[in-house]
Amino acid sequence: KCRTGPMDIVFVIDSSRSVRPFEFETMRRFMIDIIGNLDVGPNATRVGVIQYSSQVQNIFSLKTFFTREDMEKAINGIVPLAQGTMTGLAIQYTMNVAFTVQEGARPPHKKIPRIAIVVTDGRPQDRVTEVATQARDAGIEIYAVGIQRADMTSLRAMASPPLEEHVFLVESFELIQQFGKQFQDKLCGVDMCVERDHGCQHSCVSTPGSFYCECNPGYRLNADGKTCSPIDACADGRHGCEHQCISTRGSYSCRCRAGYYLNQDKRTCTMIDYCSFGNHSCQHECVSIPSGHRCRCHRGFTLQPDGRSCRGESRGMHKGAGVPCSHRDNPVPLPCPSATDLCNGVDHGCEFKCVTSEGSYHCVCPEGQQLQADGKGCSRCGAGHVDLVMVIDGSKSVRPQNFELVKQFVNRIVDLLEVSPQGTRVGLVQYSSRVRTEFPLNKYHSADEIKEAVMKVEYMEKGTMTGLALKHMVEHSFSELEGARPLSHNVPRIGLVFTDGRSQDDISEWARRAKESGIVMFAVGVGKAVEEELRAIASEPVEQHFSYSADFTTMTHLVENFKLNICPEEGRGEMEIRSPCECEALVQFQTNTVAILQSLTERNILWVLPHSLAQMTARLEALEKQIALKK
Repeated sequence: KCRTGPMDIVFVIDSSRSVRPFEFETMRRFMIDIIGNLDVGPNATRVGVIQYSSQVQNIFSLKTFFTREDMEKAINGIVPLAQGTMTGLAIQYTMNVAFTVQEGARPPHKKIPRIAIVVTDGRPQDRVTEVATQARDAGIEIYAVGIQRADMTSLRAMASPPLEEHVFLVESFELIQQFGKQFQDKLCGVDMCVERDHGCQHSCVSTPGSFYCECNPGYRLNADGKTCSPIDACADGRHGCEHQCISTRGSYSCRCRAGYYLNQDKRTCTMIDYCSFGNHSCQHECVSIPSGHRCRCHRGFTLQPDGRSCRGESRGMHKGAGVPCSHRDNPVPLPCPSATDLCNGVDHGCEFKCVTSEGSYHCVCPEGQQLQADGKGCSRCGAGHVDLVMVIDGSKSVRPQNFELVKQFVNRIVDLLEVSPQGTRVGLVQYSSRVRTEFPLNKYHSADEIKEAVMKVEYMEKGTMTGLALKHMVEHSFSELEGARPLSHNVPRIGLVFTDGRSQDDISEWARRAKESGIVMFAVGVGKAVEEELRAIASEPVEQHFSYSADFTTMTHLVENFKLNICPEEGRGEMEIRSPCECEALVQFQTNTVAILQSLTERNILWVLPHSLAQMTARLEALEKQIALKK
């Protein structure tokens, strides 16, 4: 076995249409033979495999499998892509994704060799020199293996120096297995951890010609370089926790005292505003305290035994309903409300309706709307609390003039929303061959600020790495660090992906992860967008979560589709055009009018118009009788 110590190895396999089926089987055997002679495991060598043609597909990452059996099974299950030969795109994916810590690569400070083995049979259809240089500068050692028709100039442009040790040209697929035995000698050497009595308490790490000791997570290496001690991350006092520091293995977390919540900086604490929940029922004022809340009365009033209602001096004679008394805003004598009807005795501020119950009151909203955090207002579609991240395609195929239309599309969606720190938050991400956060959810707090920032976004051009963009959205855009509300707040998370073509990498894994993490996904496609990919991105029911337009100039209807799907009450029912003189229409009009007048009466608006209300009701009843006689 090859026991050089740990390495991170990624196979980058050409599966273009020029590779015939039996030739691809030989490439499978090549990978399996090399892996079979490696010491694989989480603390030994880690292996990943990607295949590429016109797009890049991750078969398994460095963190997926740690046994040769699992790796061999996954390699045997590869279905060739059989398209073009975008070798530069594959190297870029290897650098930007495959060798990241998130995908299982060890951190650079551990000095674990990062090795990419590129196997190709043809000339690349894109540029490889620049991106290969970037990959080598990032610490990736590249072996370029060409077979039959491979272009030697391109192989030399990819490979690491010295070229005679990193460039290989195999005359035929039949010889690649024989070559594999020679190639593994390049990777293998003496395992110093095996050859010497290392004395490491936890684990030994072999390096070329030497070794070093390493401790398990949560421990630090002692001065002797061999033994390990547990780490108390809170002990040095540099944690910055405002309330409590909780030490975990090799790390720590901050915790707040009861009645407080942890802020986005993960260190400071803020007292929970229990009053904002809207269920306190205090007649005058609600005051939040760490253990909950308490009610407080205005000056001149006394808190009653129920802890919620207040009583003060009367402003007039008050012996019962109907006896004259003075309202504080109107000196004209009015019928005095019942002593138990608090909705008529206080300035309740309910947007829709106030309901008295057991010496207190609360506000209610009409069907289809929810009570807002202040306990008084009613949320409509635009006023709902939503964290929305829009992910827009900035690839070369979009073209500059159409990208301006995309920005206008984004701003039309912003116009639908009521943007504020407590209401809807909006973030924007642009992607091409790489991903860039234009602004996170916590950057802007008004629609005007967002729209201004959108119009300043610069077009990226280059490729279409939609899968990489979805990964960025899940891991970064919806993090609390970038402004997403905690999941415990139950604020809906919505991701809208806009694309105009086929993705050059695999989207399925991160589309699935996005939906599994609770993000409601909308997919918007234009022009050459692939319906299969749009459906894979969209949440269920798919028909309500993906839209398509033939070109950029006719995509304005997509805004309305999005509005109807995030605001379902906007699309309920259909407007029926009826004659206002029909019996049913008049009866419906009467019913609606009486309900509205009753609601206004309960909200004190019609206290001074009792006679007008009676007259209007009487006239409606008379109209109903006339219709009945005519029929």
